[in-house]
Amino acid sequence: MRRHVILPLVAAVSVSASALAAQAPSSPLLRDIQILAADSLGGRFTGSPEALQAASYIAGRFRQIGLKPAAGTSYLQPFSVNRNAPAMKELKIPFGLTGVNVAALLPGTDKTLRNELVVVGAHYDHLGFGGYGASRDTLVAVHNGADDNASGTVALFRIAEHLKRSGTKRSVLFLAFSGEELGLLGSQAYVKSPLLPLERTVAMVNLDMVGRLRNSRLIVYGTGTAAEFPALLDSLNATANFDLRKNPDGFGPSDHSSFFGMKRPVLHLFTDLHEDYHRSTDDADKINIAGIEQVAAFASNIVRAIGNRATALTFMDQSPNHGMVATAPAAPTSGAAPRGGARPWFGSIPDMAGDVTNGVLFSGVSAGSPAEKAGLKAGDVLVRIDANEIGDLQAMTDALSLYQPGDAAKVTVLRDGKEVVVDLTFAARAR
Repeated sequence: MRRHVILPLVAAVSVSASALAAQAPSSPLLRDIQILAADSLGGRFTGSPEALQAASYIAGRFRQIGLKPAAGTSYLQPFSVNRNAPAMKELKIPFGLTGVNVAALLPGTDKTLRNELVVVGAHYDHLGFGGYGASRDTLVAVHNGADDNASGTVALFRIAEHLKRSGTKRSVLFLAFSGEELGLLGSQAYVKSPLLPLERTVAMVNLDMVGRLRNSRLIVYGTGTAAEFPALLDSLNATANFDLRKNPDGFGPSDHSSFFGMKRPVLHLFTDLHEDYHRSTDDADKINIAGIEQVAAFASNIVRAIGNRATALTFMDQSPNHGMVATAPAAPTSGAAPRGGARPWFGSIPDMAGDVTNGVLFSGVSAGSPAEKAGLKAGDVLVRIDANEIGDLQAMTDALSLYQPGDAAKVTVLRDGKEVVVDLTFAARAR
């Protein structure tokens, strides 16, 4: 397995964009997909020179469409991940890495509402040559990630083109994230240091894996995170005619989760899993270009409706017991084996970029979860479950393997530098 080279951001990255574009076919969406999912970009692994080439190309496309840099004069927004972050420990990288988000702004047309934002996002990173997060049958091949998530990235371009023509009263911030495959690193970096105040962000719409539309089926997560979303989606779908499958949960394994953890309404558009997911066979020739056009048009109408409404959305903290949960490793590697087959539900959302030397930092907790009922919240650092010391995410996984649904435990967290001990009763995890 090739070891990935993690490099700091370099200013010279922009020279690669024109070279990439020169290799492109004439069809705009197909051109963008083939460029971003080309072997020459080596799977766009976060922090690699090839990922920086991809970022430069995305910035060039935003500029071509007529969007402005969201901050300063550069579309590129670097972020650092400390070596103590759970993602770095999982990768066994003894130092941090530098990733880069790409941010572009379409200013709103209303003098008052233009100070508020709708964020439209998609991650552009993928798995490099496999390994971390990849299917085990193709560990040393280039993983081009045409659907995951070059498809969502090019959908951003099409949405930007639609909205540039019509305009919206609120401003629209387009964000192409890096580091999603390593644990939502880019979106976590953004919500911690937003370019524009989060309290002005009225909603986030995320596009992740929208390139394999089949039988008109479109899955939308986060439909329960604003009171207005179900009726809005049904109204827009009356003409779009998708086989629309709605899921209310705001937490999930993509970048919208970072915004939901900050109490923002979110939607995640997704055309479902397939046999090429996280495999080296996720290539551009399998992408449904017409399907991306349909999804992008639908997403544009969603953003336009949110951007033009007179009032803000009504946030709903909707996260039933089937969302993303606290443990990243698939199974414990040390400690006692689970008693029986039941898996306990804790309900915390780990911050994979959390810069803590000891413990697990929470970016949020699921509504109605044992963690929420016990009074835990975003910003807490888990350090102990009963007598089990929690030094990192793996230690948390090992400790949770000792419990079953219905068991009670004393949970110790650090909050504002002080230890807080709560009583928590584990629940059953929905399957």
